[in-house]
Amino acid sequence: MEQIAYVNGSFVPLSEAKVSILDRGFLFADGIYEVAAVLDGKLIDNASHLARLERSVGEIELALPETTARIQEIQKELVARNNLVSGMVYLEVTRGADTGRDFAFPKGVKPTMIMFTSTKDIINAPSAKTGIKVITVPDLRWARRDIKSVALLAQVLAKQAAAVAGAGEAWMIEDGKVTEGGSSSCFILTQDDVIVTRQNGSEILPGCTRKAVVALAEERQLRVEERAFSVEEALAAKEAFITSASVFVQAVVSIDGKMVADGKPGPMTNRLREIYVEFAKATAA
Repeated sequence: MEQIAYVNGSFVPLSEAKVSILDRGFLFADGIYEVAAVLDGKLIDNASHLARLERSVGEIELALPETTARIQEIQKELVARNNLVSGMVYLEVTRGADTGRDFAFPKGVKPTMIMFTSTKDIINAPSAKTGIKVITVPDLRWARRDIKSVALLAQVLAKQAAAVAGAGEAWMIEDGKVTEGGSSSCFILTQDDVIVTRQNGSEILPGCTRKAVVALAEERQLRVEERAFSVEEALAAKEAFITSASVFVQAVVSIDGKMVADGKPGPMTNRLREIYVEFAKATAA
């Protein structure tokens, strides 16, 4: 059975899902996206993703074509129509299609909204047990990384470099410090058991999974410090890991070919992954 997508008010077969070549998302990357995980057919931490969606569109003066309540209804219907048990729902909103290619915001144009699903067994991913290798690359992105823009060319290049190197992720470096991964937030566990992740700001995307993991750690009286850290500090750490909607909590076992600790997922990373999965299942909607 063919996958079903959502395009501007209609559920259609994925092969028939189309938008105009004049859509500003295509011409200018003038749009915002979100990716929500699905477990057992339910959306994970979706309120956080929808809140970030509202913030991002607000930052670029883009009006949502539907309320967030209606967007969640559409997401749920798409999950049901595709019989999705485990995976993701991708959502994108652009400023829409005008009659030409003018840079300034067009007037009287309705935003485009599309959604589709993908299948992924996040819980049982082999890399959850083995950990992943990462490489480092210069952070080439624009200055407003807190906006979840569809302009992802720098991340594409970073991810491609990682793929060529046989790594699972690329950590982006600016001024000698780690900003974030190509599609993830970065963490380390210091030798004195402090969980460190970069503070939110315009330099990074405020990760929804990152936010939940920090809160869950603090609820358990684990020490968390939000600050920038270097690759050297990461290599000297007890553990390193990433978080995202598509991997939850994922151990990093080497950086640029150098092992982190013993080159295996550490107990804190494994425990935080367990805690997050418990949270995800308990709060899924």
